[in-house]
Amino acid sequence: MALGLALAAGSGWLPSGVPLGPSSASAMFPQPDPVPRRWQLDLRPGPLRAAVVDTPIRQADGAVVVEPRAYVYFTYTVTNYTARDLLFAPVFEMATDQGRLQRAGRGVPFEVTGELLRRLDNPFLVDQVDMLGVLQQGEENAREGLVVWPLEKLDVGQIVVYAAGFSGENEVLRWTDPETGEERVINLRKTYEMRFATPGNIDPSRSRPFGMAERPRWIMR
Repeated sequence: MALGLALAAGSGWLPSGVPLGPSSASAMFPQPDPVPRRWQLDLRPGPLRAAVVDTPIRQADGAVVVEPRAYVYFTYTVTNYTARDLLFAPVFEMATDQGRLQRAGRGVPFEVTGELLRRLDNPFLVDQVDMLGVLQQGEENAREGLVVWPLEKLDVGQIVVYAAGFSGENEVLRWTDPETGEERVINLRKTYEMRFATPGNIDPSRSRPFGMAERPRWIMR
């Protein structure tokens, strides 16, 4: 299996952007243990929504203009029910049916995150940076976080969100690349996958949540 295809299969997408079905991806990659043997945090994601936020844009001459830009975001709650305090450093990525993969927070000015926090009006809700650190045990130490991506194209038919850093389960996948003869290695992490159905032409001025295209599940990615 070529490296590009293997990586895409782990994320559920072919390089062309055509989504793989769950059975196709499962056949190519290992699956998580049915009963977790490593630590696992309790993740409670909220709905995925779009929003328009006035965004400061720096021009080539150094001037800053403010323009409305589209974003997608969701909130989540994480609780540590394990037997020890854990370092919490989550990673969120978003894939679309157009083949684009984005890390959360990249290309999102802090002013945009601040405006979304203001709109959500939750004193316990924090941004991605403030979520980093030791997560203590117990429901009383649960945290609530905000995750944001720029939405550069509105003609999106499906969005997939991957959440890693909520489980200690991992696996190393090795094989020989038939094109080069070199050994390839991928470190797989247990990741929570959420697939959302979008209308094909997103109106970010409406805050109505996107529905689930499939039931969320744990995968190795």
